[in-house]
Amino acid sequence: MNYAVNPDSTAVASWNEGATAGEEFDNQVILESWERCENVYRLSPSARHRANVLESVRLKEERQKHNDLLQIARAEMHRLYRQFAGSGWSVLFTDQQGVVLDYVGDATLKPDFRSAGLILGAIWSEEHQGTNGIGTCIKENRPVSVHRDQHFRLCHQQLSCCGAPIWGPTGDPIAILDASTVSALETPERQQHTLALVSMSAQFISKWRFLREYEDAIIVRFHSRCEYIGLVNDGVLAVDWEGRIVGADHKASSYLGAMIGQPLPGLSIDQVFDISPAALAERAERPYLPYCGVRTANGAQLYAQIQLGARAGEQRSRNNSRVQRIPSSPSRALEQREALCSLENLRGGDPRMARSIDRAYKVIDRDIPILLNGETGTGKELLARAIHAASQRRHKPFVAVNCAAIPKDLIESELFGYRPGAFTGAARGGRKGKIEQADSGMLFLDEIGDMPLELQARLLRVLEEREIVPLGGDEPQPVDFALVSATHRDLPQLVAEGVFREDLYYRLNGLALELPPLRQRSDREQVIRAILELESGGSVELQPAVLQALVTYSWPGNIRQARNVLRTAVALCEGETIRLTELPDEIAACAEQEGCDGDSETLALQDSPLADAERRALLTELERHGGNVSRTAETLGMSRNTLYRKMRRHGIAMRGLPPKD
Repeated sequence: MNYAVNPDSTAVASWNEGATAGEEFDNQVILESWERCENVYRLSPSARHRANVLESVRLKEERQKHNDLLQIARAEMHRLYRQFAGSGWSVLFTDQQGVVLDYVGDATLKPDFRSAGLILGAIWSEEHQGTNGIGTCIKENRPVSVHRDQHFRLCHQQLSCCGAPIWGPTGDPIAILDASTVSALETPERQQHTLALVSMSAQFISKWRFLREYEDAIIVRFHSRCEYIGLVNDGVLAVDWEGRIVGADHKASSYLGAMIGQPLPGLSIDQVFDISPAALAERAERPYLPYCGVRTANGAQLYAQIQLGARAGEQRSRNNSRVQRIPSSPSRALEQREALCSLENLRGGDPRMARSIDRAYKVIDRDIPILLNGETGTGKELLARAIHAASQRRHKPFVAVNCAAIPKDLIESELFGYRPGAFTGAARGGRKGKIEQADSGMLFLDEIGDMPLELQARLLRVLEEREIVPLGGDEPQPVDFALVSATHRDLPQLVAEGVFREDLYYRLNGLALELPPLRQRSDREQVIRAILELESGGSVELQPAVLQALVTYSWPGNIRQARNVLRTAVALCEGETIRLTELPDEIAACAEQEGCDGDSETLALQDSPLADAERRALLTELERHGGNVSRTAETLGMSRNTLYRKMRRHGIAMRGLPPKD
């Protein structure tokens, strides 16, 4: 291996002596850092060294400059530290110059960290401290682990540290998250696990920072595998209402920017993905469609989640006069949106689902809280939005909060908001909480069973008194909202275990509605066909064997999983018919288990009572409209092509119909 180091370097030679060939690759970063320390910074490994520490005024200025980022980072630092607690590791946050701005760790270890120079205001750049997890991470722009004697300065060789960059909203590194210990007992190889945890937390902070920066934009999250969307490894773009990219996180910049050969901000979204600005804006306002297939400029297939930033609706209203709106005349996309958000269309043909819809109708606008129970992916948020759309509050805000997705340390400020100066790092103008944002509208608390116990008392008080007190405030503020909650957990069992308040459970449980899992729905074929219609726009149909496999499969991920599977199948389909080869193996196997060979469409239809019901329904509507296909298609909410395809599938001939009027 040819390293860019001084072959006469005594320090490098002594450290690398005895390294195996397998270790040499891992040591490359350390070797190059030591070379910089000797030949660029002219540091001496054995020289006595005092920590360089900013004066208190300068430190205060630096912390103030990073207020917003520190607010986001601090909660994640505490979460990360809880994974290390008792092991001697502490968590530090530094700026891009290596200045320590925050510290989370065991108070009993602070004297040891102070002796090592790991204190607030200390500068841990390579130029000052030699090879170390913070400074070398800054130089490398990537996660770095430095274990004991890998440190250049002898006085630091009792330390072990892992640093990872925090990326800014334009994809550039802006800070460092570091875990350090003064008494490492693990090997360098074991320390890689610690580095992985730090890297993941740094990426999480980066995502939160990005989303906070672009709350007024359309957010596009993408990945080559749809199940990774929403996690730390996806790429994120921020797009304005005219379709111009205004921000790209590190993942998006490194992947798409390298592909296109230029920075992403300033480009139109259709220069990056095969989606027009108008289609992007329309899709962003359809939150019940979490993923869609997109292709990049070079033809690569990706999956994207397109959604509104937290304040994008406000920006949309401000720009309404400048933005070309989607025509209000009937269009296929708007028909699909209206259909999905309708309680009547969610009723389907399943008796249990129909019963839930009927009961929901009776309590809408009666100030009765609704609790939705069902497995993950059964459509709880979709039902909540349909309830909102059917209520008198339909033109007021619908505010959704996923209690399981917000870090525990942030959920209080997210729900109740805070006033200026409420805590160190608070935004200068304060921030509205989700409850205040929902005033006059509807608040949807998803995964309510995961709400921290200490916040349940505050939520109960809000529900009883209909007023909130933001963090740092002293005057109660009245709020008025309808409440829908949802959970996939057994709340009575959580109450019995003491992790969910019994009084809150009864306050939320005004009306409990059950959403059956897809595998138990008697109308699952109807649901599958509806999803296919939505994902393909009526452009493709299912091979009989495929339909059999989809109806037979158990769907552990329910409707959400079905959407992903059909979305992928539509993208893979090369003609107008989806075949077994375009399904995941575990689903395609269901057709084989049922003995469906996919050659006899008539046989598949005869075996399906739901198909018979669909045929009768089509005949009834066609006869009612005198065989007029256009009127029938309009009544059924489908395209003429789709209706013709269904007629062919069911063997309905026009000559068998009464003459047109």
